[in-house]
Amino acid sequence: MSQETRVSHPIYNLLPTEIEGFNSLAELALDMCWSWNHATDEVWRKLDPVLWELVNNPWVVLQTVSRDQIERVLADPVFRKKVDRFAKARRQAIDAPAWFQENHAQDSLTCAAYFSMEFMLSEALPIYSGGLGNVAGDQLKAASDLGVPVVGVGLLYQQGYFRQAIDTPRRPWEASRTSGMKVLVNGGINLSELDGWWAEAYTPEVGWALGDGQEHGDDPAWDAFEADALYDLLEREVIPEFYARDESGIPTAWIQRMRESMARLTPIFCANRTVREYTEQHYLPAAAAYGKRAANQGAAGREVINWEQTLKQKWATLHFGEVNVETRGQQHLFEVQVYLDNLDPRAVRVELYADGINSGASGDAVRSPTGGCIGRLPLQHCRVCRPRTHGLYGASDPALRRRLGATGRGTNPMAAMI
Repeated sequence: MSQETRVSHPIYNLLPTEIEGFNSLAELALDMCWSWNHATDEVWRKLDPVLWELVNNPWVVLQTVSRDQIERVLADPVFRKKVDRFAKARRQAIDAPAWFQENHAQDSLTCAAYFSMEFMLSEALPIYSGGLGNVAGDQLKAASDLGVPVVGVGLLYQQGYFRQAIDTPRRPWEASRTSGMKVLVNGGINLSELDGWWAEAYTPEVGWALGDGQEHGDDPAWDAFEADALYDLLEREVIPEFYARDESGIPTAWIQRMRESMARLTPIFCANRTVREYTEQHYLPAAAAYGKRAANQGAAGREVINWEQTLKQKWATLHFGEVNVETRGQQHLFEVQVYLDNLDPRAVRVELYADGINSGASGDAVRSPTGGCIGRLPLQHCRVCRPRTHGLYGASDPALRRRLGATGRGTNPMAAMI
């Protein structure tokens, strides 16, 4: 089990840390678990009931109450035992393997930064206003529960972040709002634009939808159409279904839709699923990619920089030499001399480009010497000679003869290009 450790905080030295048991209080106060788990409320209420009711912020309470009060409450063996029990439970929860430790303990991810303009964590931290903060706060909590090493990075608004501009609910500007996901567990039913999460979740059995799932820009005519559709839905379906009661006064159709919504959507549209998918689809691949870039003191990065510098230095000296086209039965054979000025041939790709005759297409290309094929013309044969100062690239393709005619000349010139 983790041992009690001194909390690190800029003002910690100003607090009565020498009082036995104070570190456990500070440990609990700085654990944001108190924002959703209220088991420790009685601890902070004991320290200062009036202040606690005003701020609901353990760290503020701990900084504000007098030294004498802290000593007095910690001298109470019942209170001290309760604090120690809470601190022990916290350390055990931290040490217990969560989803991330059980499934990705060997992966290279050690920390992911979650940037957001607002986080809805607690009323004690007024750094949120609406849907964005709601989602960010939920996902930080889910990351904590799942054991994903995520750190929230945001802004501290000295006067509080309490206002948000309300956007017109148009696709694709997340018109459905993610707040709709939060009402699912409470039996709420969604009526929203087919956008964001609702575009994925909606079926007629679980709620109602506006729009056609397409983007219409700022078209006022479409806004008017959707406004009419909204009023029509409310008048003809939503309100009648809510007020249609059986002999017991129960809106059976509404409750059936509510149950379908809860049963189908709650297990899927939740912060836990989001954080798992973020972790497996983004955080872990990003950490692995960083590991490769940082390997051998960033050797891969240095190689890229050196390649770029060499290419810039030698680019002006690259040029073509002789170009030969030879027809052999159903094939054209192309040979192009390319002078590389000691540039690594692996840094160069030569393409043959052909304008289409009958298809009206913009053209097809084949690559040489290392590119396999591109477009619709397969590279069947490639031979390359790489002298010290230039390369000879060759390719043959019977499809080119069929497209270009017997000679490959006339109105369909061939070009070799880097």
